[in-house]
Amino acid sequence: MGFLEKIRKGLSKTKQAMSHSLGGLFASFRGVDEEFYDELEESMILADIGVETSMKAVEQLRETVKSRKLREAEEVQTALREILVEMLQVGDPFLNLDTKPAVILVIGVNGVGKTTTIGKLANQLQAEGKKVLLCAADTFRAAAADQLEIWANRSGADTVRQHEGADPASVVYDAIAAARARGSDVIIVDTAGRLHNKANLMNELGKIGRIIDRELPDCAKDVLLVLDATTGQNGLIQAREFKKIAGVTGIVLTKLDGTAKGGIVIAVADALHVPVKYIGVGEGIDDLMPFEPDTFVSELI
Repeated sequence: MGFLEKIRKGLSKTKQAMSHSLGGLFASFRGVDEEFYDELEESMILADIGVETSMKAVEQLRETVKSRKLREAEEVQTALREILVEMLQVGDPFLNLDTKPAVILVIGVNGVGKTTTIGKLANQLQAEGKKVLLCAADTFRAAAADQLEIWANRSGADTVRQHEGADPASVVYDAIAAARARGSDVIIVDTAGRLHNKANLMNELGKIGRIIDRELPDCAKDVLLVLDATTGQNGLIQAREFKKIAGVTGIVLTKLDGTAKGGIVIAVADALHVPVKYIGVGEGIDDLMPFEPDTFVSELI
């Protein structure tokens, strides 16, 4: 299955939900008036684009329609696409892999698909010829390191782990030493996701960050926040909390294929001003896709 086909399949539930609202709105288009704008805003909110983001997009559309003197449904629809794409184009959409090793810290609450995302990302990077080392720093969940090793075996990546309950920062320290010894290009760090205990999580991530800064002071580093798209607006609440704690540089939205709430992608990017770097559109090892705003919005609308 090609890239575009995977995106289409992954977004089919969201597209179907939006076609009933947005699609119907443009199909029965009778002109741009207050009723049209009200219905558009309501349709976007129902698609989980969020109240604030929907209001902002509709207001921008009002200004665009007025300044360009748009009259036809197709013109208005194109203008809306442009506005949504612009909302998604925040920050650098690519991983920062400029040093050897580079470090990718993967964070998020338990159950969102962190470890699976790491395995898929490792597979991509290995396929690009990079030597990847996976660091099992989620030492509080019994199966986390075992799961990470399974993905390492699938992708051909190395792993570093310790016993259950070990200090996560010490595992990161070992991983950095191993990466130097083995000539690894990228270290991907799996972390615990106990957001309900923010103080502990903040201390833990802070300690990991200090180890990285001390041992690899000039390394290229990304902090990827993994969110489960099926949680909709709850994912946005999580994202705000993690951004406060961890200096997030990119978002990975998983399980888009299992939800009609794909509009959350736009809400997250606009509210946090952090780029969505990858989307998960299936359970296969090749189903983590680099995020492309133009393709995403075209498929939605």
